Amino acid sequence: MKLAKVRLKDGSVRVASVEDQSLRLLDLSRSATIHCLADILNEADPSALARLLIDDTSEPLSASAVRFLAPIDSQEVWAAGVTYKRSQVARMEESESGASHYDKVYTAPRPEIFYKGNARRTSGPSEPVRVRADSHWTVPEPEFTLVVSPKGKLVGYTIGNDMSARDIEGENPLYLPQAKVYNQCCALGPCVLLADQPLDRDATKVMLTIHRAGREAFRGETHLGMIVRGWDELIGWLTRENDIPEGAFLLTGTGVVPPDEFTLEDGDSVSIEITGIGTLTNPVVKSKV
Repeated sequence: MKLAKVRLKDGSVRVASVEDQSLRLLDLSRSATIHCLADILNEADPSALARLLIDDTSEPLSASAVRFLAPIDSQEVWAAGVTYKRSQVARMEESESGASHYDKVYTAPRPEIFYKGNARRTSGPSEPVRVRADSHWTVPEPEFTLVVSPKGKLVGYTIGNDMSARDIEGENPLYLPQAKVYNQCCALGPCVLLADQPLDRDATKVMLTIHRAGREAFRGETHLGMIVRGWDELIGWLTRENDIPEGAFLLTGTGVVPPDEFTLEDGDSVSIEITGIGTLTNPVVKSKV
């Protein structure tokens, strides 16, 4: 089952169940305690609750009749790094001074986990992601994203784009927060696939396509079987001595890295497709210094 936050043509924001290209709206007024998508995700059985809240009095809607929003409310956004071998190599290449640190963290018991942002810094489908004006080497990072409840339970999956200024981080690993956290530095969507069925990691592909001036500028793909960390492992480290009272989105790292000579430009379009979830597409903006 997939859930999404959508804006209707009348401007109202609703939660909907998504099946192929058809949506069924949920009637949250049936519950005194459920007010948004996050409230459903943070319940013990999100699937059962969502089915109970489907509004049988409304007709199904086509996906083209709504605008998909980022499926985030008050949750935090975190990210794990160097979970793919390809990411380890890329981070070592970009940073001469910190290369050994990235080499070690790939196999270390403790993973790299960092704060990525919140709803204010997060874009939804068709909303811009940003290249920092002071960056000359920025790339998207397509990432399978875990949806975690306040109790640390894995409740779903979505698509994440961890925008990264590789030149800023490469200059000094201590600049990681500035390379990763800024306005429109992340995108999530278009929906949340609830974790109520087993996931075949080897069969779950992550595909990145970048278009420039109407032409394909880059394409690459990987699959989740290439990640060296388990979901419970990553969530366990995220929640160790770290409460997430509203829940969290945890991006799990990237295995698709454009070549070193490639950088995003103003006007590009980034599309990330993940098996079973859908496609997240965002235009790229960059302000002049």
